[in-house]
Amino acid sequence: MACVARFIRLAIGAAALVLFVAAASPSMAQQVNPTASSVKEQQLLQELNRVQGRVSIPDEKSGLLEQPAGREWREFRNVALPWIGGISILGMLAVLIIFYLARGMVRLEHGRSGRTIVRFTSFERFVHWMTATCFIVLAISGLNISFGRPLLLPLIGHEAFSTWSQWAKYAHNYLSFPFTIGVVLIFLMWISGNIPNKADIDWLKRGGGIVGHDQPPAYRFNAGQKAIYWVVIIGGALVAATGYNLMFPFYLSEIEGMQLAQVVHSIVAMLFIAVMLAHIYIGTIGMEGAFEAMGSGTVDVNWAREHHSLWLEQENARTGAGGARPQPSATAAE
Repeated sequence: MACVARFIRLAIGAAALVLFVAAASPSMAQQVNPTASSVKEQQLLQELNRVQGRVSIPDEKSGLLEQPAGREWREFRNVALPWIGGISILGMLAVLIIFYLARGMVRLEHGRSGRTIVRFTSFERFVHWMTATCFIVLAISGLNISFGRPLLLPLIGHEAFSTWSQWAKYAHNYLSFPFTIGVVLIFLMWISGNIPNKADIDWLKRGGGIVGHDQPPAYRFNAGQKAIYWVVIIGGALVAATGYNLMFPFYLSEIEGMQLAQVVHSIVAMLFIAVMLAHIYIGTIGMEGAFEAMGSGTVDVNWAREHHSLWLEQENARTGAGGARPQPSATAAE
């Protein structure tokens, strides 16, 4: 009887101990449960903006294990950006070709007068061509990042493409400095002539002399040239600021800021290139005598009268009737 009583007491004590341990450590039971449902990666990404641990080395950024925003940036970089660039640039080229075939070059209605007037000084032309040359190199080297691998690599091979891309990167980085200086100088040189006024509204209503054969009056810069000016200033400032943020990583922003800078930099650059194609078209084959303004610095008086009559009146009032000087019979090539 005594043995039975001791057995019952031992059984009751063991059962109480088991219940006490189970009640005090529920989390431990869950941790060792092999059938417990694990946290899926997608659930973790939905709960956290980033997966980051702790490291003992000075560079705390190395503790960043996974950044979900990087997936969105990569999708933009590999898919959306090439479409944006292709549509804007190829679309602009298509529009210009169709327009040229339909309209042709805008000719001088009254021919050349044989007299010229100074339109841009040597310094102005130097700044323009310095900035334009840097822009062309920056555009080509920048487009290589988005389109070089699918378009250029199959044509020239891996070794040549690697060498070209390395030099393109050097050119892109170093020529950004004179380009930025040029944008600042352009802003300072021509800001006074690029403030919108009432004449610009009339110029736009009458098609600016590009649509049809009407030649609305304009000051030194017409509404179209003012639009180009502000595209250069605003677009140049944006690509410069975002570009330097990328060129000097982690000085101005963390990884999220640099991803945003790359998105802004690339979109603005693509649209910038598209607009400059229209500018190049008007300044070369689109309008007779326009290239001479930045080539020799002088334009024919009839060109000035047809395209910038208000500016010509200002120049004649400033210099007198002799403001336009005679020109030899051999004129500059169109």
